[in-house]
Amino acid sequence: MNALLPDALVMLAVVVAWLNDTFVGQAGRRTTYFIALLATIVAGIWFAVNAFDPHTYYFFSRMYVVDAFASAMKAVVSLGYAVSIVYSRRYLEDRDLFRGEFFLLGMFALLGQFVMISGNNFLTLYLGLELMSLSLYAVIALRRDVTSSTEAAMKYYVLGALASGFLLYGISMLYGATGSLELDDVLHAVASGQINDVVLLFGVVFVVAGVAFKMGAVPFHMWVPDVYQGAPTAMTLLTGGGPKVAAFAWAVRFLVMGLLPLAADWQEMLIILAALSMIVGNITGLVQRNVKRMLAYSAISNMGFVLLGLLAGIVDGKASGAASAYSSAMFYSIVYLITTLGSFGVIMLLARRDFEAETLDDFKGLNQRSPVFAFVMMLMMFSLAGIPPTVGFYSKLAVLEATMNAGLTWLAVLAVITSLFGAFYYLRIVKLMYFDAPLDTTPIRGDACNRALLALNGVAVLILGIIPGPLMTLCLQAVAHTLPFTLPL
Repeated sequence: MNALLPDALVMLAVVVAWLNDTFVGQAGRRTTYFIALLATIVAGIWFAVNAFDPHTYYFFSRMYVVDAFASAMKAVVSLGYAVSIVYSRRYLEDRDLFRGEFFLLGMFALLGQFVMISGNNFLTLYLGLELMSLSLYAVIALRRDVTSSTEAAMKYYVLGALASGFLLYGISMLYGATGSLELDDVLHAVASGQINDVVLLFGVVFVVAGVAFKMGAVPFHMWVPDVYQGAPTAMTLLTGGGPKVAAFAWAVRFLVMGLLPLAADWQEMLIILAALSMIVGNITGLVQRNVKRMLAYSAISNMGFVLLGLLAGIVDGKASGAASAYSSAMFYSIVYLITTLGSFGVIMLLARRDFEAETLDDFKGLNQRSPVFAFVMMLMMFSLAGIPPTVGFYSKLAVLEATMNAGLTWLAVLAVITSLFGAFYYLRIVKLMYFDAPLDTTPIRGDACNRALLALNGVAVLILGIIPGPLMTLCLQAVAHTLPFTLPL
């Protein structure tokens, strides 16, 4: 039961924060904030320690699994949530959004991510997805007096419901074909070769569609730019940070833990999704003037890179390079979260009451106003573009190496070419910060904790780029201890 204690800690924090917010009211909002922050930091550290345990533990009739992969990914999303609410604090206070609902819904979404990461049953995975998604729909719509927020929440809700329908239809087909909802049973039933291939493939198609929607891959990306732009920036960060990491882990549970013998089929689908995501994300990002919308298309292209790692695991029915490929995708998703946190942290630092720092012009002359935070933003943009010595360069290199090892040279070349397009809009922000005169000379204010954390975020991107080995090794060990590569394909 010790393996479940960090999950229980976050659940207990939700209850305590809820009671505090209910009975203390407005005066207790800071207490709610500190409960959420402390609980997620402690849980994140606890998960990180558990990630070194190579054993696998099953709970609730094998519907919930705790292994090295799950613990590592939960540590990432927990700490990512903690950083998100620190960055968001002043932004929320300026807009009268510093409410218990924001933190409670955020923690409910975090619990949903835990279930997505540790689900060992199709229904558990679906319930985790819905717990996270419904919480995010609500948190995006919190600012009811702003039409764009309500519109973003409605679009996300309608398209999310459609994706959930696809997913459930796919799960029903897989259940009908295999007679089980548990991932291990489905894995062995599919590997037996005695299942109707037509039903299985239809099920896989719908499951891949659901996975692609949650990762924001083309052509299931329609909600991403509208939600990123329409939602308040703090809510955008909650949607575009940890949930992307959880969606990757969720895809691993579905496709690798449950449907690995069908890798040849779902890899072909992922090739198309990855190629389209990189092309559409990077080319469409070129014409954006809204920074949040630009980062939305950046997210789409980055999810294309994550899919590259996922599709490069099995080559000609052999899993010899699977651990390396999947760990590169895991590493990439973690790096993407770190850079996303830093990018939105700077955007919220520049924002003020009744002013959103959302356009490219808002970044003009930032170096003259604050050299430190201009440098942090430059590091984030360099990392997203894959420019050394930032960690984004190594993460892209690791994924491209896995893609080349899988014999998909043309796809690796396409990834490099589209990344060159993406580099333009990242470097455009750097140019505006360092070479243009500022349009706004208002002093940048922010509490010491926020500023220190942003600086550490920038240092992390730089240090991990210079010394990526330890984190990459941890990812490799987590994947190697967890995934079923020994199964005959």
